[in-house]
Amino acid sequence: MIKKAILFFAVSIFLFSCAPKERLVYFQGIDKQAKNETIVDFQPVIQPDDLLLIIVSAPDPEAALPYNLIMFTATDNSTDRANVGGLRFQSYLVDSQGNIDFPVLGTIKLGGLTKSDAIEKLKSELRKYINSPIINLRITNYKISILGEVVRPGSYNIVSERITLPEALSMAGDLTIYGNRKEILIIRDVEGIKIHNYIDITSPEFINSPYYYLDQNDLVYVNPNKTKINSSAVGPNVTVGISAISLLITIIALIAR
Repeated sequence: MIKKAILFFAVSIFLFSCAPKERLVYFQGIDKQAKNETIVDFQPVIQPDDLLLIIVSAPDPEAALPYNLIMFTATDNSTDRANVGGLRFQSYLVDSQGNIDFPVLGTIKLGGLTKSDAIEKLKSELRKYINSPIINLRITNYKISILGEVVRPGSYNIVSERITLPEALSMAGDLTIYGNRKEILIIRDVEGIKIHNYIDITSPEFINSPYYYLDQNDLVYVNPNKTKINSSAVGPNVTVGISAISLLITIIALIAR
């Protein structure tokens, strides 16, 4: 009788400790998808509070000088300036209306434009004053935040201005065993309105989702799975309790011999 009880207890622990593949494995069934699907051409959209580094050059270097505000020549690691060729250039803060104040041009609206569209708009305005202007534009404070069931939650600065959800999760050390892979919340600011969506990374369908690439200032929250939620309800000492019961059954078995 005692041996049967021990066997039943051991089998129960094994069954409850096993997690099905569907809850853990990413990109399930990806081999069944079409292999020649169009890749999304992602470009970040300029938003309020973005810091833009804009450097103007031209065949006549002197003609471009009034459009480049040099702030520092000494070493400085602050996020609102950039070092190009040993010089420090001022970055431009996008205000709540999507505008920046640019030398000579004055107030110009770039908010809501993609990076390439913003460059074309600046070129169009600058052609009134200089020939063949060249624009180098970069978002210097591009970042995302990752919270919840990941190994290293926090805010991350993105240098490339282009990052996918899987890459972001990798930066945070991937999901913990308690992360709900079918319910990852992404909160995004679109023209001052907060929108959100849930992503299931166990399905390859999310690769074609508008949330596959993350926008600057996106918030990613990994929900806990049922195991984590249930364990928090039972209490942190449940593992200790199971170990104590196992030890007690073993002692009874030895005595019964």
